[in-house]
Amino acid sequence: MNFDFQRLQNDFQGLNFNDPGVWPLAPKIAAFALALTAVVAVGWLLDWSDQWNTLEQSKVQEQQLREQWVGKKRHAVNFSEYQRQLAEINRQLETLVRQLPGKAEMESLLSDINQAGIGRGLQFDLFQPEKDSIREFYAAVPVKISVTGSYNDLGEFASDVAKMPRIVTIKNMVLTVAPPPANKKEKVDGRLKLDATAETYRYLEQDELAKQRGENK
Repeated sequence: MNFDFQRLQNDFQGLNFNDPGVWPLAPKIAAFALALTAVVAVGWLLDWSDQWNTLEQSKVQEQQLREQWVGKKRHAVNFSEYQRQLAEINRQLETLVRQLPGKAEMESLLSDINQAGIGRGLQFDLFQPEKDSIREFYAAVPVKISVTGSYNDLGEFASDVAKMPRIVTIKNMVLTVAPPPANKKEKVDGRLKLDATAETYRYLEQDELAKQRGENK
């Protein structure tokens, strides 16, 4: 098909802009397309671009909500299992707490540590309880000790402490050769001096727990 460019060019010449109704078909189509493009451009700049951004944000939010829903659904399905695990954790915690003495039992426990050393023939040069260190639901009770005895007796003493029904740990150990006794006739071969911290633990009383929770809050 042959296209008459000359005729198309003539259609756009001599147009009366005061009466576009009498324009030929080609100028009318061109004017309509130009007006439509201008309307779309102005609409995009003034309103549609914001709506498009809002739509994109809504899509992202929808995806996030879907992921949250899937996670909550998974938790809901496994809720009974979580309850069982929580009950088991609470049971284990109660078992551990029962191994901790209270304030009333601390004096007896410290006496047991002292007697364990004496029973092994050790000489206590220092047995000094320090200030309690308050933790989340228990208190650490450090005791500075300095004992003198043979290597084997010191090892047996540490073993006896580890076997106690209450939790006691020995840390910060420094082992040195014991100085000679004032009595020169006493045998000093193989005597060692152990400086350490024997740390035991007790559970917090109700007033201490309430204070601790208040400070944490």
